Formats: sequence, C-alpha cells, structure tokens
Amino acid sequence: MKYGSVMLLLHAHLPFVRHPEHDSFLEEMWLFEAISETYLPILGMLDRLERDDVSGSFCMSFSPTLVSMLTDELLQNRYIAHLDRLIELGHKERERTMADPEFAQPAAMYLDMYSRCRTAFVDTYDRDIIARFRHHAETGRIQAITTLASHPFAPMYQDSDAAIRVQIQVAIHEHAAVFGKRPRGFWLPECGYYPGIEDLFDEFGITFFFVAAHGLLFGEEPAECGVYAPVQCSNGVLAFGRDMASANAVWSESEGYPGDPEYREFYRDIGHDLPIDYIAPYIHLQSERINTGYKYYAITGKTDQKRPYLPARASEKAVSHAENFLFKQVRQCRIVGPLIDNVPVIVCPYDAELFGHWWFEGVQWLEALFRRAHQAAIADEDWVEFVTPQGYMQTHNGFQVLDPVLSSWGNKGYGEVWLDGSNDWVYRHTHKAVERMIDLVKRYPNETGLKQRALNQAAREVLLSQASDWPFIIRSGTAVSYAEARVKEHIRNFTHIYDSLSGGMISTEWLTRVERRNNCFADIDYRLFGRP
Repeated sequence: MKYGSVMLLLHAHLPFVRHPEHDSFLEEMWLFEAISETYLPILGMLDRLERDDVSGSFCMSFSPTLVSMLTDELLQNRYIAHLDRLIELGHKERERTMADPEFAQPAAMYLDMYSRCRTAFVDTYDRDIIARFRHHAETGRIQAITTLASHPFAPMYQDSDAAIRVQIQVAIHEHAAVFGKRPRGFWLPECGYYPGIEDLFDEFGITFFFVAAHGLLFGEEPAECGVYAPVQCSNGVLAFGRDMASANAVWSESEGYPGDPEYREFYRDIGHDLPIDYIAPYIHLQSERINTGYKYYAITGKTDQKRPYLPARASEKAVSHAENFLFKQVRQCRIVGPLIDNVPVIVCPYDAELFGHWWFEGVQWLEALFRRAHQAAIADEDWVEFVTPQGYMQTHNGFQVLDPVLSSWGNKGYGEVWLDGSNDWVYRHTHKAVERMIDLVKRYPNETGLKQRALNQAAREVLLSQASDWPFIIRSGTAVSYAEARVKEHIRNFTHIYDSLSGGMISTEWLTRVERRNNCFADIDYRLFGRP
C-alpha cells in the first residue's frame, strides 16, 4: 500500500572558481573532486535506473556558476589532466599496496573509479555532463530547477530589490540556455527565505520553492499540515517545507548514516600520510599537502587508530541504511496521514556534494533507495513514491494559504552563519556596488562597443561579489584568505570599471584580461540593473 510521497532534492552548487592566469590553482580542485565523486556517479546512477526501467524521480537544482564551470573548455581540459595524474598515482598505489590485501583492495577500487571517470567524461558524455543531465530532465527522471545566479544568501539583500531581481533574471536565462526551457521551480541558496521574494518568483513564472521547516511553522498562523504538504503563498506560489527528521538522518554527525564506522573516513588521505618525495607529483605545487582522493581507512569511531576501509562491507551498509530510511518514511507517512487528512509528502533537500564527496557511499545509498522503493511498489508492500515537485503539483491542489517567515537551513535557522563579526564587512561593499551599478545604468542607458563590454563586466563582478560561499568560508575558518581575496577582487574590479567610466578612459587590455578570467553569465545585460 502506498502511504505517501518523498520529494528528494539535490542542490548542485559550487562557487565560481576559474584561474586561467595560473597553470594550476588549488581551489579548482573543488570542482574536479565534485565531478569525480558526485556528478559523474549520480549520472551513472541515473543511466542505470533508466536502463533497468526503475521508477522514481527527484529534483535537482543546478547553480549557474556550477553550470558555467562544467561547460568551460579550460576547466574541462584541466579536469582531464587531473584525472590523468590520479590514474598515474593509482598505478603506483596498486604496486605499493600489492603485498597488503587490506589496502590493495581500496587502491584497486580507486584506480578503477578514476579510470571509469575518464572514460565516462571523455567518451560517454563527450565532456558535456550537463547535456546528459538535460536528457534525464527531458525524460522526467529528474526535474531540473535553478537558484540565484551567483548563490547569494537572499535575506542579506531583501532591502535591495534590484539585486535579487537581477539574480533571478540571470539565473532563469542561464538555465534556459542549457536545459532548453525556463525553470518552474527555485532553490533559495542556503534555503534562505525572506517574506516578499515570492512576488519576484511569481513575476518571472516560478511556481514553487523550498523553505526550512520553521519558515512554515513559526509564523503567526500555523501550517495545518506542518511540513507534510506545501503551503500556497498569498500570490499563489507554493512553498515546500523541509522535513527535519529526514534531514537529520543524512546530515547529523551524531545521528546520520554517514557517520557509520564502516564508511570511508574522509579526512584520512595519502596526500598527508605518505612521504613527500613519493606524493609530491600529485599534490599542489609538489610541496603543499592536500587530499588526493586515495583514502584507505574507515571512520571506525572517535579514535586515531582507524581500521582499513572495506568497500564491500560499506556497500552492504549503504543498502541497509537505504532500507532503514524507506522504513522510516513509510512509518512517518502512516502516522501523519490520518492527522492531516491527506496523503503526506516528505521533502528531503540536500547538498548534492554530500553524496559521493563527503559521504563516499552516498550515491550507492541513493540508488538503493530507488531500487528498493520500486520493488516495494511492484510487490504492493508498504511503500512511498519518489516524486518531483511538478509531478506532485499535477495531482494535488487545495493547499493552505500561508506566507512563510524569514528562515534558512543554517545553524540556528536564520542568518548568523552568513552575518557575524568575521564577515559583516562584506555587505557594505556589495550593497554599495549594487547602488553604483544602478547609477551606471542611469548614466549609460544604451551603450555599445567597449563601454557596453565594461558595463556588462561590471554587472558580472557585482553578482559574483555577492556569493554566499565567501562569507560562509570566512566564518568557518577554512580557506579564509582565498574567500576574502575573492570578495575584494570582485569589488575592486567593479570599482575600477566605475572609476574608468567616470574618467572617460577604459583599458582594453585590462578589461579583456578580466573578461577572460571571470567569464560566467556570458549573455548578461547590464541594463537589467535599471529595469523595474
């Protein structure tokens, strides 16, 4: 018996990192690791599910900055070179570990994985993995949606209508360019919602978005169905609320599946363990120790004495955890259904990079979810159906009219992750840049040629300066110097253009160099900042 629906959303995003001025750049590894460990494995899963005619679909949001990098020839070539280094390392590791069966097994697994990544990326997908995601969107196995163009934390710009308006417009244009049609739904970066943004969604044809649980539960009027049915904002746009129990099952360090002792330990890598003379050709600048992707230990527990990683045992655990997750979804729907007098939908949004990258077995878990749910449906056992927002909205209506409240999925549920004493300096510069960009449109309403190029680049720099990733990294204390430098770079580039236009002199050489480096949002029109 079907007891309800599960709406899975994977949010695929990385900040725009592209450095053609260097032969190699450490932070570009973020993209390369995500391709190998998350995006290619998810595509492989989708292809297998299609081949085997396994039912079930889910939603994926693709950030425009990520799409820009995935379709960039420079980064595609660098990714292939990155794989070639890992494959070379894999052959060396296979020889080094040959006498030790416990390490030889994962070493062989990694060599096979990176070899298959190269074959898939170059031969199967012809370097264009977005095209294959588009195929699965066209067949209905995924519903592709978008997010704000450069991924800003929207509540920080709620008093700047122009900033969010342009972010939405650019995102929709970029999405339509690669997926062939405008998106119907929207993922708000960090699930960051502020009252009124739904009016902009409605204006641009967006019919649904997602909010944190307390965005629905903490308003003046209670959500009658909790998070188990969407609410309809006063303008008709639907808001789906995130289910916290499902979130904790995957996200929580103490309660979630990824912390199981059998799974691979993320933080133990041969890039830090092996002698520098051996590992040097495969780390940054042959001197800066970094993760290579070759990790041979299991989580084990809270101990430094880690056990060797056993892939087969971890795979068995992933299937077991998938069955447990489905059991909990059925149980939850059975309990909730009679209380809300409706068929519940459980909304489960996650960062896509959690699966495969941070949680190495995560894509195996996902595939096991769909296969086990498919089997349960065929056998007419107690089961839940995996649906997309579009599929759900086609068969359900009559939702409660309710406007959500300010919320995010960050720590404590609001904005402290993206606004505290370490990063608050960012916003006075980004807000000032928006004000000056609006001023530039008023002063130069219809430029062509070199001035138009400069103004379009100024608009790109404004958007890129607003990315939520940089305040987040600054607060988390990881790559702080790089994050600070990126904010300052974009503000500096914008200010240079602003001053050059005011002085009547633009350096073609400088502008060309900046255009080649920060080349996302290729078709951006600076006039968007002047339109109502």
